Amino acid sequence: MNSQVPKHEQLRSIILKVAKEELEPGARLPSERELMDAYGVSRITVRAAIGRLVTEGHLVRVPAKGTFVADSAVQSTLHLASFTQEMEAQGHTPSTVVLLAELAAAPKDTADALGLSQGAEAIHLRRLRLADGRPVSVDDAWYNPEHASGLLDIDLTGSVYKALAAQFGKEINRARQTVRAEGAPADVGALLGTGTGAPVLFFDRTSYSGQLAIEHTRSWYRSDRYSLNMEVRL
Repeated sequence: MNSQVPKHEQLRSIILKVAKEELEPGARLPSERELMDAYGVSRITVRAAIGRLVTEGHLVRVPAKGTFVADSAVQSTLHLASFTQEMEAQGHTPSTVVLLAELAAAPKDTADALGLSQGAEAIHLRRLRLADGRPVSVDDAWYNPEHASGLLDIDLTGSVYKALAAQFGKEINRARQTVRAEGAPADVGALLGTGTGAPVLFFDRTSYSGQLAIEHTRSWYRSDRYSLNMEVRL
């Protein structure tokens, strides 16, 4: 190793190269003892290097099991697209598990967002979204039944936005949303495989076709599998 560069930094670079070029996402990293023997460094050096890579998101520690190569995150830009369209555009294979599809009384904030009277019914759709077979998000969406009355009769494993445009004449062309970090609720953590309280990205979005509010949705994304990119200009 180069004596002018701290050993933990050198080891970090070596481990990162191995993780990116020799191992697959989800693969287990060699143990601390194996790394110590292979590179002639102390346990403190190994832990410092691995700790840095965990903080940077390249590795994931699993208690009592070891350290693993993190899944590569889907890199999303802030633009208007359905989950299916977004994943396909990036070369991923999207799939969907429909957890709930019903007509039910809309929550107050949803009724307000969709311009419905309090207690009015709306179409409720809850789905688990996957990319390449790995859970990425849980979407809990409500739709104004006046503008999508037959939504429950179609295949809901594909793009709802495409269906809204093609079958109901309501193309989603703008949206307002907020994004924040929060701890995964118990049901969401179970579905995403993160466990309760794990950091997730929470989206709250109202989508429109022209001036008509069509959809109000809440989504929870795994923060280790999904990230947002944006360009900011003066």
